[in-house]
Amino acid sequence: MKILIIQQRRGIGDLIIFLPYIHAISKKFNTRVSLLVKENSKASDLLAEDDHIDEIITLDKEKDGLGGFFKLSNELKKRKFDKVFIFNSSLRYNLIAKFSGIKSIHQYPLFRSKDNIVHSAKIFTENVIGEIVSTEANLKIPDTNNNFDKSITHVGLAIAASGPTKIWPIQNFIKLSEELSKKYKCKFYLAAGKNDIDLINKFKNSSVGKNCESFEDLSIKETLPIIKNCNLTIANDTGFAHISAALGVKTLTLFMDSPILSYGRYSSKMVTVEPEGEKDSTKHDTLGKDRISFKEVLSETLKLLN
Repeated sequence: MKILIIQQRRGIGDLIIFLPYIHAISKKFNTRVSLLVKENSKASDLLAEDDHIDEIITLDKEKDGLGGFFKLSNELKKRKFDKVFIFNSSLRYNLIAKFSGIKSIHQYPLFRSKDNIVHSAKIFTENVIGEIVSTEANLKIPDTNNNFDKSITHVGLAIAASGPTKIWPIQNFIKLSEELSKKYKCKFYLAAGKNDIDLINKFKNSSVGKNCESFEDLSIKETLPIIKNCNLTIANDTGFAHISAALGVKTLTLFMDSPILSYGRYSSKMVTVEPEGEKDSTKHDTLGKDRISFKEVLSETLKLLN
């Protein structure tokens, strides 16, 4: 049996959140599945070692518009899928599946405008396979025999994010690292890319800069064993926070301008901090980065390390 799963959301965190349901479908039908995903999800890096995945098909710009509709339909038709699971309410993907000759189509209700990403995926998958599915994501990578010094506290710092309203000021990350360095012998790993070089350089030029490494020259795949071996990750709500939690690392995630009930409550490894005055209420346009309490972040960090 050949199964296709369509997950068109673009973020790394989105892909991580869908992993339990991808795995559940693969296990239910005892077969590897193919994924139709966007390149920004970094699925090729994240799922390279996942034995539930057969093929990753990338949704690129050539598959947009009317011409892209027929191009994608023809690509899928050649693969002769038996079933498709569409994790969205789009009529476009429903029609693409039909034009591709897929007989068994499972999809969210058409034209749904709003949903909770976790609840919708969980309910949809459970209804189809007839089993309870945990929301806990499990990112699979090879066992790593590494030279991490166990006498050092290894701390991941996801200092960037997809937009400025989701970034806790870098001075706060520096101050937090200085406080931690008073109590522990620390090494810090800056989970950020080439576009975040200003933030990286500010940290490197600080008093704790000599005790850090940064990820700007690494692929996502190359960062995974490093994150896996951290004692803790402290993160803005960004893809690295979700990667960390899915690797089984305790992850303190700062929600200041994104929906915490959708992205912050699915994993037991994720502890969250919201702006002062918010409780399970942070969402898009909360604009709360200046209301994230430094004292609370420090307190929660010390609890997790202890």
